Amino acid sequence: MSRARVARRIAAAAAVGGGGIGLLGVAGVGLLLTEVRLARRTVGGSSAVPPGADGRYGSAFAHRTDRPPLRLGFLGDSTAAGQGVHRPRQTPGALLASGLAAVAELPVDLRNVALPGAQSDDLDRQVTLLLEGPEPAPDVAVIMIGANDVTHRMPLARSVRLLSDAVRRLREAGCAVVVGTCPDLGTIEPVYQPLRWVARRLSRQLAAAQTIGVVAHGARTVSLGDLLGPEFEAHPRELFGPDNYHPSAEGYATAAMAVLPTLCAALGLWPEEERPEAHRREGILPVAEAAAQAADEGGTEVTPTRTPWALLKHRRRRQIPPPEPSEAADATGRARQGD
Repeated sequence: MSRARVARRIAAAAAVGGGGIGLLGVAGVGLLLTEVRLARRTVGGSSAVPPGADGRYGSAFAHRTDRPPLRLGFLGDSTAAGQGVHRPRQTPGALLASGLAAVAELPVDLRNVALPGAQSDDLDRQVTLLLEGPEPAPDVAVIMIGANDVTHRMPLARSVRLLSDAVRRLREAGCAVVVGTCPDLGTIEPVYQPLRWVARRLSRQLAAAQTIGVVAHGARTVSLGDLLGPEFEAHPRELFGPDNYHPSAEGYATAAMAVLPTLCAALGLWPEEERPEAHRREGILPVAEAAAQAADEGGTEVTPTRTPWALLKHRRRRQIPPPEPSEAADATGRARQGD
């Protein structure tokens, strides 16, 4: 069965509240138990609290305009929180806030409510934190979620439904949304076959289904799986952190460069070509086909058009300027407890 067809089935089940399409079949569980135990023992994970990076970025632009700062919200799991690095300026939230400020020439206020170890069932709580606090709702939000859904065998349809509900709430609050879809867990170096193949397959199935679910609510997606896959496999020592699971500072920068153009485009800050560029394999496709192609090629954006169509784009990456040392030092974040 093609990935597009599988993704359509999962998204359809999510839309009607189904949860029966599991991530692992019963027959495959016993075969993989030994590999799972070995991978967990080797990878280990990290219990360190990610550095807090909440605060204002691009403060120098405040003296050039009377416009209010942009508000950027960050939600998701340990990847969104920036686990694996030690400095606030190395987290994806800080990198994207700094890049957004440079493109918009406006200050950007970052608030990150992501939680290490979170699955998609924690997104409702995170959205509530962003929307029901004393501060205004974000202008744009970035969600990175899905890896823990795979490792904890959450049913695909339930995972997609929970993410779609979170996107819907943010969109109803007037917030633009960009989702970095499930990363490719098959790139984790200590994971061996057959678990590596299964992890890669399930990661891409979930990424494609996530795209179908969130595009229906007017959000954009950027595929992270294959983008990080070849680069992480070629340079594991540079792009993975000390725990061999989370990205390093260089790994987060690679992901942030892929997300920044879409983040800016969601706010109307990035040049939009009138027509898709065929030589860059862009085009308007049925959303399921666009989602499947994006899952196979990292850094690909899927943008909603007219149902049931979507625009597949390969945006050119832009180098992100590092946050100013004063901004990184002044950024104050909440301590986040890992699972």
